Amino acid sequence: MNIIVVGIGKVGYTVSEQLCAEMHDVTVIDTNESVLSDTIQELDVRGVHGNGASRKVLAEAGIEECDLLIALTGSDETNLLCCLLANKLGANSTIARVRNPEYNEDIRLIKDSLGLTMSVNPEKEAAEEMFRILRFPSAKNVDIFAKGKVDLVSFVANSNCSLCGSAIKDGFAKLRAKALICAIERDNEVIIPNGDTVIRENDTIALLAEPSEITPFFKEVSIPVTGIKDVMIIGGGKLALYLAVELLRHNINTTIIEKEKETAENLSLLLPDANIICGDGTNRSLLIEEGLLDVDAVCSLTGMDEENILLSLYAKSVAPETKTITKVNKISFQEVIRSLELGSVIYPKYITANIILQHVRARKNNIGNNIETLYKIIDNKVEALEFHVSEDSILLGKTLEELTIKKNVIVGCIARKGRVFIPHGKDTFKVGDSVIIVTTISGLSDLDDIKG
Repeated sequence: MNIIVVGIGKVGYTVSEQLCAEMHDVTVIDTNESVLSDTIQELDVRGVHGNGASRKVLAEAGIEECDLLIALTGSDETNLLCCLLANKLGANSTIARVRNPEYNEDIRLIKDSLGLTMSVNPEKEAAEEMFRILRFPSAKNVDIFAKGKVDLVSFVANSNCSLCGSAIKDGFAKLRAKALICAIERDNEVIIPNGDTVIRENDTIALLAEPSEITPFFKEVSIPVTGIKDVMIIGGGKLALYLAVELLRHNINTTIIEKEKETAENLSLLLPDANIICGDGTNRSLLIEEGLLDVDAVCSLTGMDEENILLSLYAKSVAPETKTITKVNKISFQEVIRSLELGSVIYPKYITANIILQHVRARKNNIGNNIETLYKIIDNKVEALEFHVSEDSILLGKTLEELTIKKNVIVGCIARKGRVFIPHGKDTFKVGDSVIIVTTISGLSDLDDIKG
């Protein structure tokens, strides 16, 4: 596909990088010549210097032959104008990043009026993921499939976990909860397991199950299960606002510490039921005074990665049982970050890139919309995809044991007419099913691609 990306910030670069990896023809537009030059040298892209909301610049970038334009500048208004112009000038499809909470309620009207294919809001998507994690505090990450009927939960098998030291088939034979282990990370390597795979202490495990089965599963394998009642958020940006709205909606006590007086005052108006503190979140005395030792979870959401990392480490040092979530924007030292005890780490730019990648793969597919959902899990090493089974699929009519499926691919769950089940060898795919596939193979765009 011919794709134009306008705005090469953290999100724009990540999106361009992933699109290049999947062999799309990518043209990037940015007003910063230095950023543009660096991107052209590092990625296999064509660059155009200028304002993406300019007809002349879009024409130079090849807008008439563009399959998809993605506007990811720092300005919502510029992104919307880019997409409006792109539609008028011949682009087949447009995606805009729209972050302002004031636009959130009217986003459907905005999309329809401007002819947007999709809008993405990194902070809102990240907030939703953080809330899912807080539902299951023992989890590192939680992703949803089949319109909320299936959860993919990642957690660390600690020394108390009863599964450690046993083959998966033996450990699960004793459990009543219905779940499937679909991926394991060990020593920075990923394993797509089978029944004979032995779980070891400190493995990161990705598990598929219905939401109602997660808590019973954790209890059965001796993973702590505690509800979240009090949350402290450090940093009062857009992400904090979206998260606080969700927490308060579920009657969770919420404290936000924000350094900037004007921002704190605005949050007080927008969140009358939250406890808004105007102060420096890096001040240890302030944190203790405002209840750091008593809250169930701490979310470090300032604009600086270094601050967020140190704040989470400090929270863990003074309150080891506290759930911590750390926002990280830059990935330059991912190996170092992974070695630290940070709890859950959220990368908003990866969340945005995955949403866009899902759309691109669906468009690339001749059938049109087979990919329902796409997540990259375990530090982006594994893809979990939800496919819609079409009547043209070559996999229809054969049982799973009859199919030759590629190595490092696991069929995790099937959702059929409101029912979710973990398939076995005698099960078959049926038209209309939603099928969840977990794999270390990147680039699957159709369910048929799993056939060996």
